[in-house]
Amino acid sequence: MTREWTLARNCSLSPGQVARAYGLLCCASAAVAIGFLLHGVWIILAFTLSELALVGLALLVYARHALDQEHILLSESCLLVAATEADQVRESRLDPLWTRVLEPGSGRRALIRLESRGIVVEVGRHVSDGTRRRIARELRQALRGLSIVP
Repeated sequence: MTREWTLARNCSLSPGQVARAYGLLCCASAAVAIGFLLHGVWIILAFTLSELALVGLALLVYARHALDQEHILLSESCLLVAATEADQVRESRLDPLWTRVLEPGSGRRALIRLESRGIVVEVGRHVSDGTRRRIARELRQALRGLSIVP
């Protein structure tokens, strides 16, 4: 028996869509700036370049984190938590028979704490408070189901 949970950001655009949107924005802004440049107003080109550089930087940060997620895999022998942020993946392996699930606290961004034999892992960064509470309940029930030996 295995159970899985994927806690991912709710992003409107994938990194590829962000790149295409930025390319269209650059083309449109450059066309307007070149039109003004041909009429002798060069300052518009300077503002356009600075605007596009700042928007590009903001979209780069967005695209780097658009695919961030936490993946929880529960099997009879292991509770695996894999957290992906930007280009880094952190994995934690916990013993499911010794794991305690602590509900998120009352704070707005309080995370689910998983504790097992001195290892503490916090999950739920990319989902809402209600989803965190639901996942904590489901995870706790699934862990209880493992500890009951028929």
